[in-house]
Amino acid sequence: MGIILAARGFSYRLGKKALLEEINFEVRAGERWAIIGPNGAGKSTLLKAFCRILASGEGLLLVGDKPLSQYKQKALARWISYVPQASGRDDLFTVREFVVMGRYPHLSAFSALTRRDWEEVERVLDLTGMADFAERRVCTLSGGEQQKTLIAAALVQGANIMLLDEPTAFLDPYQQSQIHDLLETLHQDAGVTLVEVTHDINQAALGHDRILGLRAGRVVFTGSPEELMTGRVLQEIYGRSFNLFPHPETGRSMVLP
Repeated sequence: MGIILAARGFSYRLGKKALLEEINFEVRAGERWAIIGPNGAGKSTLLKAFCRILASGEGLLLVGDKPLSQYKQKALARWISYVPQASGRDDLFTVREFVVMGRYPHLSAFSALTRRDWEEVERVLDLTGMADFAERRVCTLSGGEQQKTLIAAALVQGANIMLLDEPTAFLDPYQQSQIHDLLETLHQDAGVTLVEVTHDINQAALGHDRILGLRAGRVVFTGSPEELMTGRVLQEIYGRSFNLFPHPETGRSMVLP
């Protein structure tokens, strides 16, 4: 599998403060990555840099086989979709209207949606379990339903890569499991490359192929879930010790709360 997303010596500063320094990692097509680390480590900043929500930094970000800087915005949106946190959204659009807006990379300024566009919208509403909520306003939905709506709007872009910023934050365990199941379906069945910021160390270890650990804007770990789940690595990332225990079904190491 070829490299589909990469950072090479990437740094980002806000004024004199360095939020990211010398970031290096490579994501291959079809992989599922978790980005972990303490608050303020630069996790969300890294995602936003790839989406150009933030101004360009120093070094190189690659999407596909080209530098990020060489993409026009619509062309980039066919490669990368971004799912922010759903908490506190007050959108007055219906779910269908919100998802339809995700088709913008495939439309010109004055073109109308085609039959193919509408078919894709309906397919994604079905896939994410939001078809029955299509006429509801986004602001009336639960946190989990809002998160599914954001994922649907990202998915309908038709991008190869989906970046997610804490997609299960503020959700109860049932809603978290629904989102995890949906992302696993997108990864396994639709072949979407997923890069997910999370504070859940156990979920990162159980549900991802590779882990990127950040601390104070720097990469302190890149590797497999098995390599992550050692006291030494976790202490390097978080600056504290952890109690580990074997998962009752898989035997893999887990963090004890």
